Amino acid sequence: MDIIGSLLGMIILIPVFILITVLIKLENRNGPVFFKQVRVGRNGKEFTIYKFRSMVSNAEELKMLLLEQNDIKDGPVFKMKEDPRVTRIGKFIRKTSLDELPQLINVLKGDMSLVGPRPPLPEEVAQYSSYEKQRLKVTPGLTCYWQVSGRSNIGFDEWVRLDLKYMEERNMIIDLKLIFKTVFVLLGSKDAY
Repeated sequence: MDIIGSLLGMIILIPVFILITVLIKLENRNGPVFFKQVRVGRNGKEFTIYKFRSMVSNAEELKMLLLEQNDIKDGPVFKMKEDPRVTRIGKFIRKTSLDELPQLINVLKGDMSLVGPRPPLPEEVAQYSSYEKQRLKVTPGLTCYWQVSGRSNIGFDEWVRLDLKYMEERNMIIDLKLIFKTVFVLLGSKDAY
């Protein structure tokens, strides 16, 4: 399902990939189109995740100056509703999660699945409790219960609870429901930033 789904998605979305690439380059000709970052996958194995770049090129350096403004107060995840590092096109592709589309490459490579807990950063995992580390027992995914249940409005504790719920319940029917629900949530999303 992952291989067929990611291949079909990449073929169908070629025009979207081209349009986003052009818009990113129009906003910043010298900046890269893609953002690459190390994430933690199944059983703690690290891999490189791909996204369309939605922030200024030096966003990782600027993050250290913004840590006190984190909107997620419980847990190690950093998110800001009005993040000054986000570009104009970045605001749109983040709100609609179009910035995540290059992760279809990660699914094709086997680093990720279409459905599963979102892959965390190594510095987040370093702060995990043993309870939270249970998220790492399955292959991370493009979408999950968190993605369709409020996203950035959900605290980290609830996020982990939803991931563990998915791990207990997962099957092909739930995966298909989450994939279809994700499409509809993203089209009208107000909870992503």
